[in-house]
Amino acid sequence: MKKFLVWLLAFIITVLAAYYQRKTGPTHPRRIDATVNNRHYELRLVRSLGLDERPEIKLGISDTSIKASLYFKRFRTDDEYSKVPFIYKTYPVNSFVMNRIFKMTEESGFYADIPVQPPAGKLQYYIEITDNSGVHTVLKDQPVVIRFKGGVPAFVLLPHILLMFIAMLFSTGAGLAALFRMPEYKKYGLITLILLTAGGMILGPVVQKYAFGAFWTGIPFGWDLTDNKTLIALLFWIAAVLANRTRKRPLLTLLASVVLLLVYSIPHSMFGSELDYSTNRVIQGILFLFIARINKKS
Repeated sequence: MKKFLVWLLAFIITVLAAYYQRKTGPTHPRRIDATVNNRHYELRLVRSLGLDERPEIKLGISDTSIKASLYFKRFRTDDEYSKVPFIYKTYPVNSFVMNRIFKMTEESGFYADIPVQPPAGKLQYYIEITDNSGVHTVLKDQPVVIRFKGGVPAFVLLPHILLMFIAMLFSTGAGLAALFRMPEYKKYGLITLILLTAGGMILGPVVQKYAFGAFWTGIPFGWDLTDNKTLIALLFWIAAVLANRTRKRPLLTLLASVVLLLVYSIPHSMFGSELDYSTNRVIQGILFLFIARINKKS
């Protein structure tokens, strides 16, 4: 019974951590409320776009009587904003699940074309909407930032996501087992290390290569937060597994489990790869903050 409760609690914690990371990451669509012709809409504005996807921004408004425009420019540049209109379009939905289960065969809405950027390139944009009451600007003072990435094949991305989720599950299970002095914590810890290595240190760099052109942008080659936090979690788990080979050290397993949980609490892709348009080099976003701070002081 104790083992069942441990795994039930581990599953709940893992799902909550994954949900939190998914909702708080800088690539998750930005949600805002808007009122158009006295009707309320919750807009989901895209902040990540694959090079294998249509280069468009969708405006989730069904009222075809309005007019809307998108203003965009390259991120962290002195470019002037360019303006493109939103056009109402209908696209077929080619998905077995959406077609058969949800009975959805097409999607309609306002779409605005944007210029494709190289991998890790970013655009910032805001929206102007004209309805019966006049002209309204949306997020002009806090523009949405969208990052482009190369297409990652499903046969790489799906196993990466699955292994990282299962690694988190076993890590949490190992930590709880160690907390309750269950002898299985050693076995769970070893499984965690194997899964974390496969998902984070093997498939993770492959995903990074497809998306942004480099296998590894963490220490010692860069300051990518996603790579570095994975490396830190891996080092803690290596230490925990090795320390428990000859002696019982459940506290180290518990510590490694907590570290991985904290790592999962850091939004995915924060301070990730970013194209510096002035040098045409891809560096990590945290370096831009450092450089900007130096320039401000000088």
